[in-house]
Parts: sequence; structure tokens; C-alpha cells
Amino acid sequence: MTASNAAEHTQPERWVLQFCHGYDGPFLDCARQYAALFKDTPYKVCTVYLTGKPSEAVVRGSASDEVLFLDYSSRDVRGLKLKAIRDIRRTAASRDFALCIAHRFKPIYVALLGTKLPVIGVHHAFGDYQRRSRQWFANAFRARLKLLGVSNAVRDDMRACLSGWPEESIQTLYNRIDVAAVQAEQVSRHEAREHLGLPQDAWVVGNVGRLHPDKDQATLIRGFAQALPNLPAGSLLAIMGSGRLEASLKALAAELGVADSVRFLGQVAHGLRYFKAFDVFALTSDHEPFGMVLLEAMAAGVPVICSDCGGGREVVDGVGQLFPLGDSAALAALLTASPGGGESAASLLQERFSDSAVMARWWQLLQGWNWGGLNG
Repeated sequence: MTASNAAEHTQPERWVLQFCHGYDGPFLDCARQYAALFKDTPYKVCTVYLTGKPSEAVVRGSASDEVLFLDYSSRDVRGLKLKAIRDIRRTAASRDFALCIAHRFKPIYVALLGTKLPVIGVHHAFGDYQRRSRQWFANAFRARLKLLGVSNAVRDDMRACLSGWPEESIQTLYNRIDVAAVQAEQVSRHEAREHLGLPQDAWVVGNVGRLHPDKDQATLIRGFAQALPNLPAGSLLAIMGSGRLEASLKALAAELGVADSVRFLGQVAHGLRYFKAFDVFALTSDHEPFGMVLLEAMAAGVPVICSDCGGGREVVDGVGQLFPLGDSAALAALLTASPGGGESAASLLQERFSDSAVMARWWQLLQGWNWGGLNG
């Protein structure tokens, strides 16, 4: 071993602490996204989940060098969260961490109180700093806190709430997908339709999301009902997801006379595998911070239609169709116009929403913040 190799061998490892509220829904992939930013760099990633039972599947999905589960319940982390603060303090002291990436407000709160690390807070929703108490807290730790929104819409919401902050301290880092991995997982149109119980010869409008007011599937059903007379015979609307509005949405479909043409598929495990079942994908949300399902549809080469609000418009800008929020007639017109753009959308994924594309933006941000001497 040469002297230079020996020095390199004895150089202490540097780590990044990633602190997540939990791994439910899209948040496991969010952890993977940020761990992937350090691939082929000198840094190792330790991902800590505040809530959620230990799981080997989660360990694999986190794409991290180490995964820890604090195993708290949602009730456990209400209030001051003193035990969680002590736990993260011990973790931070266990190795040479350069910084902490914390997803959502509670982990940001715990990381700032429990460590002395620079903290990058990643926000996935609107309104996180509307409370004055949270504004006060963020201002108190501004010297070692930077904020990222998953879209410009989320970023601008935070900037409006934290008006005294310099713009460079609140930035955007888009959500993204491992394009090749997602496309490899997506099954053929025939297999997808067979799995979902959809006819092979039908023209299918797809939607994926919780049956919740924020997703506004009522506008989707109304728009589909208005478009149906002008769509190919046997056309269907397929909604993948579950939630408290299921009964009322089924009643709306019956009231509009389209109950036989609307399929409620329920919660589908690994739903992204089956997006090729759709001829067009429509997202009607009224409060969408980003819209990961749009990326999954684009990866499948499916044309996308999206309500012109929130972060969704940023995802489909230039490759998808937009309609005014809640305007079922405008949605119906787009559905009957044979939407295209699936091929150009797939190429946009590589340019704007792939791991490699976002990685360049990530290191640019870190260099601008000049934190901990990190470099890629």
C-alpha cells in the first residue's frame, strides 16, 4: 500500500443523515431519491425513520448505507417529542455527519433541536409555515436551516410565509424517478388490463389517487360523463385508489348515468406497474404539491391531462394538456380531442425529472450554500 493509499484508507468516513417522518405512500421513494444523490460520492447515507415498524423491504427501498427505525407511533411524536430528540442526538453523535436532510416539519424540528448539524428541510405540501409558531421556529434556526420545496409552487408558498428570508435559502428540488427502473417495472398494456380487470379493446381514461376532496375526482367523473357521448364506444374511466369519498363518488356516477362506465379499482398494490392500461391519464387535483403519478404516467408513455394549479402544471408544462381547476366542460373537451404527447413526455423525464438530471441541480445548490465543504 502506498503512502497516499494509506492516507486515503485512514481518512474518516463522512456521512449524511436523512431523517424521514415515515415510509408510507410516496415517502419511501422520497428517501430513495435523496440517498441516490450521493451515489458515487465519498458520502454514505444513514436514513432514519421516525415512525413505522422495522421492515426489510423498506431497508431495500431506501437505497441507503444504513437504515434505522425509531419505531414511534404518530401519537408518540406529538408535542415536544423529547425522546425523539434524544434519539436523534445519539445517532448524530455516532459518526461524522456533514449535514441532515429532513423531510416534513416534525423531523426538521427534531433535527434542529437534537443536533448541531446544518439541516436541509424538504417540504412536500402547502401551508407548512402558515402557523406563526412554525415561522418563529424557522426564523430562530435560520443560520443552519435551508428549505427545499418539491415544486416551485411549494417553494413560493414557503417564501410567502417566511417573507424575511433571502430567496436563495428557499429553493426548489423537483421530485424525480429512476426512469429505467420504473419503466422496467411497468408491465405491458395487455398484462396491465388483465390484472386490473379492464377490457382489452376499451378506450380507458386513468386516474390514480386517494378518494379525497383534494383530488377532486368529482370533476373527473363529470368531465368524463360530458365527454362520453363523443368517445369511442365502450370507453371507461378507471380510478385506482381508496378513501372516504368512495360512496359519494359512486353515487355521482350513478346520478350522471355513467355508473357502468366508471370502474373503481380500489387500492392496487404497486399501482405504477399498471399505467400502460390507460390510453390517457387525467389528474384533477385542486391542491397538488407535485404529482408523482404524472411522472409514472409519463414513464409509461401515456398522454397526461392535468388541472392548471399547484405543482402539476410544472410537471406537464409543454408536454401535457391543462384545464382550469374544476372546469368539467374544459376537461371533457380535452378528453374528446385525442390527447397526445406521451412520447415527448417520456423524453422530458430524462431531461428534468430523472435522478441524474436533478443530481446536477442538487450539487449546485450545495455549492451555493457552501455547507460543510460538501462537493460531488
